[in-house]
Amino acid sequence: MSHATDHPPSPFPGVKTTKFAMWVFLASEIMFFAGLISAYITLRISNASWPVVSEILNVPLVAGNTFILIISSLTMVRALAAVEDGDLRGLRINLAATAVLGIIFVSIQAFEWSALSSEGTAPSTDLFGSVFYTLTGFHGLHVLIGVLFMLYTFSKALRGHFTQSDHGGVELMGLYWHFVDVVWIFLFTILYLI
Repeated sequence: MSHATDHPPSPFPGVKTTKFAMWVFLASEIMFFAGLISAYITLRISNASWPVVSEILNVPLVAGNTFILIISSLTMVRALAAVEDGDLRGLRINLAATAVLGIIFVSIQAFEWSALSSEGTAPSTDLFGSVFYTLTGFHGLHVLIGVLFMLYTFSKALRGHFTQSDHGGVELMGLYWHFVDVVWIFLFTILYLI
């Protein structure tokens, strides 16, 4: 008979249950965004009056914002590498940097939304506005949630919760953060560049 504190065995040997659960969660999120992106592509192809997005959207601003999110992925990689090397100071610095870059990304997205709204493009303006705000809004929400969890992970790192041999929470945070980065690269490409 197992004790109440024992964890159930992982369905895959060598993979912790929490990591497996994160992969299942991310798979469901991939399906969610794939559905949204597919709907966007279908609506755009079938709508002859779709606007020229480069005339509406601030592509250089968002390209810079995309670069910020990509750099945040690098700082997340560095955070995990630091804790794996036993460098807890490096872990804290890189987690903080990732959170700050995430906050900057969301802030620039909010600025873009505000500018678009003041220029007359809102969710209720037309089909483009509805789809654009839906896609970027859901992604922005995911980044915001990621930032909150990043700050939580950072606070745990400040309290010495993670060690070189026990840092699963940092790895899970990294998986989620890389997911939102990859999704944004797809969204940036189809919304702003194509």
